[in-house]
Amino acid sequence: MSLVDALRGSGTVIAAELRPPRAELNSVEGMDAWIDMYHAVRGLARQDVRVFLTDSAVGTQEENNLRHLATNLGRDVPHDHMVPFLTTKHSLEFCLSYAEQAWQHGFPSLVILGGDRNVGRPRCVAHAWELRRAIREREPRLALGGWANPYGDPVQQVDFVTDEHFTAEYYLTQIVSHLSIGPVERFMGEIRRRHVDVPGVFGVFYYRSANPRTLATLSRFLPVPVEGLTEEFASGATAVDVCARTVRAMMDIGARHFYISNLPLHGTASTLNAILERVGIPTL
Repeated sequence: MSLVDALRGSGTVIAAELRPPRAELNSVEGMDAWIDMYHAVRGLARQDVRVFLTDSAVGTQEENNLRHLATNLGRDVPHDHMVPFLTTKHSLEFCLSYAEQAWQHGFPSLVILGGDRNVGRPRCVAHAWELRRAIREREPRLALGGWANPYGDPVQQVDFVTDEHFTAEYYLTQIVSHLSIGPVERFMGEIRRRHVDVPGVFGVFYYRSANPRTLATLSRFLPVPVEGLTEEFASGATAVDVCARTVRAMMDIGARHFYISNLPLHGTASTLNAILERVGIPTL
C-alpha cells in the first residue's frame, strides 16, 4: 500500500523521522554513521514503518540523503517505505534533478519543505509550494507532501493546505506536544469545520531528557514546552512516557497519523514499539 493510500485509509500510520549524518564528518565517521542509519532503517522497514529522512534539518549541511539511500539500502529495504525530505535550500536545477532521480530509484514520494530562512543557504524559491509545482510539472508521478504549523493561526494554516496551489497529497506538521495542546485543538477544529480531506501526519519529538542546554538549542527550531518537560522528567517520567503522552493526547483530539522525530539510531524499532505499547497502539 502506498503512503498516500495508507494515510487515506481507516488505520493509523506511524512513521519515524531520521536525520542523515552531517556532511563534515570524515570518511570513517561518515561510514559508521551510515551503517547505524542503515540498521535503523532496516529494523523499521521490517515492521512496516515509513521513514522520513531529513534534508539540512537544522541548518547544517547533511549528506545527500537520496544518493546514500540509493547506494546503501540495497534490496532488503523497500524503497516505497522511504520518504526523503527536500528543502528549497538548493539550486532549482538540483531540486528538479533530485525529484527525477527519486522516482528513477523507486522512491514514490517526497516531502517538499521551505527550510529555515535564517540559517544555511538561501531558498531557490520563496515558498515550498512553488517548488512542489515545478516538481509536479517535471515528474508528475511523484506523490508530494507539504507542511502545516498547528501553532500558527488555524484559519491561515488551513487556508494554505486547501489552496489550489498547495500541490501536495498530504502534509506533515510542526512538532506538537500534549503540554501545549490548545493551539492544536483549534487547528483540528478548523480542519473538521472545513471538511479538509488532505491527510496530515503530526510530528512528535522524542525528548531524551530535560537538559536545559539541549532544550534551549531545540527551541531555536521548534516550539519546546521547556517548563512542562522539566516538570515531567523531574517527576520521574521517562522519555518513552513523555513521547507516548503526546501521541495519546493528539489521538484524543482527532489526529490519526504521526511521525516520531529524534529516535535513537541504536534500538530504533524497540524504542518506537515501547512508545506504541505505552499509548495502547498494537506494536508493529
